[in-house]
Amino acid sequence: MPEFMVEMKHITKSFPGVLALDDVDFSVKPGEVMALLGENGAGKSTLVKILSGGYTRDEGTITVSGQEIKGDLTPTSAKEIGIAIIHQEINMCPHLTVAENIFLGREKSRGGVLSAKEMNREAKAILDKLKIDISPETVVSDLAISKQQMVEIAKALSTDAKILIMDEPTSALTSNEIEKLFAIIRTLRDEGRSIIYISHRLEELQHVVDRVTIMRDGRFILQANFSDITMESIIANMVGREIKNKFPRVSCPRGKKLLEVRHLNAGRQVRDISFEVNAGEIVGIAGLMGAGRTEMTRALFGIDPKDSGEVLLEGVPVTIDKPMDAIRQGIVLAPEDRKKDGLCTRLSVRENIALPNLDILCGALDIVNKKKEKAMVEKAASELSIRMPDADVNASSLSGGNQQKVVVAKWLARNSRVVIFDEPTRGIDVAAKVEIYNLMNRLKEQGIGVLFASSEMPEVLGIADRILVMCDGRITGELDVADATQNKILAYATRFENKLGQRAE
Repeated sequence: MPEFMVEMKHITKSFPGVLALDDVDFSVKPGEVMALLGENGAGKSTLVKILSGGYTRDEGTITVSGQEIKGDLTPTSAKEIGIAIIHQEINMCPHLTVAENIFLGREKSRGGVLSAKEMNREAKAILDKLKIDISPETVVSDLAISKQQMVEIAKALSTDAKILIMDEPTSALTSNEIEKLFAIIRTLRDEGRSIIYISHRLEELQHVVDRVTIMRDGRFILQANFSDITMESIIANMVGREIKNKFPRVSCPRGKKLLEVRHLNAGRQVRDISFEVNAGEIVGIAGLMGAGRTEMTRALFGIDPKDSGEVLLEGVPVTIDKPMDAIRQGIVLAPEDRKKDGLCTRLSVRENIALPNLDILCGALDIVNKKKEKAMVEKAASELSIRMPDADVNASSLSGGNQQKVVVAKWLARNSRVVIFDEPTRGIDVAAKVEIYNLMNRLKEQGIGVLFASSEMPEVLGIADRILVMCDGRITGELDVADATQNKILAYATRFENKLGQRAE
């Protein structure tokens, strides 16, 4: 057996105006889990796309299982030599069944006729091996995102891949499902498979990782055994500096009551919700996957219909039947999926900021005032420190942290009074997370009410002034951050019959 399952040397890749990879070396041994780490824009995705056939390299060599790859890999040829990639963004056909997705492009047939029975049988065998309790006959669109992610893993393993690339595999999983994934990874490692593990959740590394490779600005920085390196050193090498405070907190006087929600009901996941948000405070919403956090923010913003309840802004009842109603009242949302719901990624940064503000920017003839538009965009970019070549670049070209800033920038141009964040740091690196926290703190200091939902308890404990805990569509507990602990949050998050105001034991 060769020393390395994958060995990439002197890999260089350029795009117009950008040197994405600059003489990068990377290797993975058989039967090991290699963490590939770096900030957004470090070059991680470009490197694994070259390995999986999505991109072609400009220079460098690739050796797989001891054999040098002549020419360029394609997605098909990469699969043929045992390389599979599980993307962060779900990449399946929602109208097909689990089995049909697993064997898409490799369908089983008898006499030229598709054999659903055979595909279902083999898919069940794969799912059972991975201890994934999903029927192969279930239509994928009927599955929760977390279940779809597990199907993606089963799909990759159905090809008998020897090299498995996992890009943010836990971003949509519950804590229980993450534990199951880690068990699967350990089993695959023990079978001699090589796993390239990409994650911004650095606390996960201790559970599965053998070695780490760190990249920064398209360059290789270091490779080390995980046991030989500290978390502080990993972060410092990723960002090029030491980050002393991962959860910056600012103190300011709590102001008047801005938002009050009374007995809000919407569908099955929002049940009798009541809370308030004051000026100059950050209110965190914690809870396990499926608790109803996202559904509550969607109903509050007018995306999903409300069954009953009342919303008051500065003591005055307001009607919010659609997002534009909320926007006009000064209540805005940075959604969980910023690419799908928060941005038009094919439009420029300038157009994204201007789009929801056309009523402000257009004159009597409904023509955009370019001078006002330019001033609005420049002010937003400066105040939020949006890093970009210029405002006319596509929003899709920005890093995750800067995309999140653009989502917020378009709302702040309207002098919004309440800003709701749903999973504000999902899929962004540690340095970009700190920038988002600082942004939330600036809003707080300006007297804006901030409400944010997050599945990361350290984040909620580190940034929020007050924490609401949801379970089964209800608020089951409220904690001041001074009294809050992870155990107390979990106690509320797993109590289905608690009422607001009860105290955790």
